[in-house]
Amino acid sequence: MKYYLIVGEASGDLHASHLMQALREEDPQAEFRFFGGDLMQAVGGTLVKHYRELAYMGFIPVLLHLRTIFRHMDFCRRDIVRWQPDVLILVDYPGFNLKMAHYIKCHTQIPVYYYISPKIWAWKEYRIRNIRRDVDELFSILPFEVDFFEKKHGYPIHYVGNPCVDAVAAFRQSPPASSPIDGLMAVYGGGSRPVIALLAGSRRQEIKDNLSRMVEAVRAFPDCQPVVAGAPGIEPSFYRRYLPAQVPVVFGQTYALLQQSRAALVTSGTATLETALLGIPQVVCYYTPAGRLVSWLRKRLLKVPYISLVNLIAGREVVKELVADAMTVSNIRHQLGLLLPDGPSREAMLRGYGEMAALLGRPGASRRAARQMVACLTGKSRTGT
Repeated sequence: MKYYLIVGEASGDLHASHLMQALREEDPQAEFRFFGGDLMQAVGGTLVKHYRELAYMGFIPVLLHLRTIFRHMDFCRRDIVRWQPDVLILVDYPGFNLKMAHYIKCHTQIPVYYYISPKIWAWKEYRIRNIRRDVDELFSILPFEVDFFEKKHGYPIHYVGNPCVDAVAAFRQSPPASSPIDGLMAVYGGGSRPVIALLAGSRRQEIKDNLSRMVEAVRAFPDCQPVVAGAPGIEPSFYRRYLPAQVPVVFGQTYALLQQSRAALVTSGTATLETALLGIPQVVCYYTPAGRLVSWLRKRLLKVPYISLVNLIAGREVVKELVADAMTVSNIRHQLGLLLPDGPSREAMLRGYGEMAALLGRPGASRRAARQMVACLTGKSRTGT
């Protein structure tokens, strides 16, 4: 069968690449065409456009690039219709993907599957109407979404487990032969100092807003060595604008870096979940301009009490979240002090990680999703709309 996939960022590229591998195991004749990234391209198929061309974040950047975004949307619509896949698989990225789902549903007979469902439980809950109308099968990776979609909205979904569990399990089974920072420590004078991993996001605006504040906070811990996990598609020179010379950047080895770290500062997103599954205590840091206004709006617009996946899955505060006006250098220093080297919050956080991991379930999310997708396409299973 022919599968057309659309992702809009690095985490989507990762999870879609694993899904593609699993689809190929279920369907050896699988053909892939996609808006995606390097990891998907490595699996095979035709990369139509790289997600870097789509990754605009925030109201102003989106507004400034509206013409480009609309041009990509139009091209994508025409490309899907021209290729006539057996299924369109959308991966997260709801601003773009829900519009694509509506067009395809209105103008073709191509079924629309959504993998990694839009987070409408946090905000824009009205989008359930779009999902009900335009999405044939919804595949969830967060356990609490089952109650939200099925009990609250009467929309049946497939919970397949979380692909981060798969990724971390695979890493633990085949860890790298050598440390990604052994050589760096000699160059940067870190020696055997404990490492603090800095994960400042995958988009330029996130990195710009968060990284310099993270680095300034870590200065209070001179016995530790900060190391930045570089995001895919961001050139080293961009990081160097915000870093002192003695802080290195490691690319393509985030899990290995985290595994060797004593603590981490992490922007909200998939990285918070991956850090928890690797058992590394963390502080969630997400700075935004106009922080007080954002905090005020957050209380009134967001329908959930947390922004990190760790806390949302656990249903309680496991990791400290410093968001908007709470993301200050002094607050980061205080929270790091509770974790380093063996601070009072450390063991409690690790116990919370264990509770969260139990709720996520066992590895195999990509395989379960692929199996269910193929079953739905071949008429062997049907639980969606």
